[in-house]
Amino acid sequence: MSKTILLTGASDGIGLEAAKKLAALGHRVLLHGRNPNKLHDAMQAVQAEAPDAVLETYIADLSNMADVDALAAAIRERHDHLDVVINNAGVLKAPNPILESGEDIRFVVNTVAPYRLTKLLLPLLGADGRIVNLSSAAQAPVDAAALAGQRQLADMDAYSQSKLAITMWSRHLADTLGSAGPIVVAVNPGSLLATKMVQEGFGVAGSDINIGADILVRASLDEEFADASGAYFDNDARAFGPPHPDALDAAKNAALVEQLDQMIG
Repeated sequence: MSKTILLTGASDGIGLEAAKKLAALGHRVLLHGRNPNKLHDAMQAVQAEAPDAVLETYIADLSNMADVDALAAAIRERHDHLDVVINNAGVLKAPNPILESGEDIRFVVNTVAPYRLTKLLLPLLGADGRIVNLSSAAQAPVDAAALAGQRQLADMDAYSQSKLAITMWSRHLADTLGSAGPIVVAVNPGSLLATKMVQEGFGVAGSDINIGADILVRASLDEEFADASGAYFDNDARAFGPPHPDALDAAKNAALVEQLDQMIG
């Protein structure tokens, strides 16, 4: 059965490759990107491999909460049901990592925006839906002051904390929704894959990008994830496993989510 799948950060990297695979399997794919030209090229690349694919494109800058709200509104206007939301978009380095709000773009794009977008789209996701959140092998304890924009961090520190934060809110949301809500999983797609982020951040070519794309497809569709709500999948180990210990602490997860709720109003 064809599913309707939203994929953020679909204009390049893992997101684009996952979009190609999902479209080739016959699913309707909603591709999100920030740059209109890159998003148009991505749609053409997907269509080249899946000529009969049903595709939609949505432009939004996820560092801007007004854009996040507009993205959710545009999707709700066209759809009354989603099967899968893949929060794939992410940032490691940026020319100006501190936004006008004072917040760090890594926390905003990697943690806050997907949280806000997911909450806005939850009414479209039934109990059999899935939310797939991109985590990372790089996870570090979250500094609440840094998350709030009151302390500046180095690139990798901010990135690692933002990825633990999305893992933490994934588990909290899964616990809160229980069996009444969609499955929520956090996935490390694989370390040092051949993405622009890895090339710019670490100066290496990286491993086969399909390693990451394939696990996103599996997490979105396969039965092995059907009972995995709240779990963390480590694609480096090719198995479910424990995230950073903080993500297993319900009190810490709840405190993080409370701060996120305050940040998004």
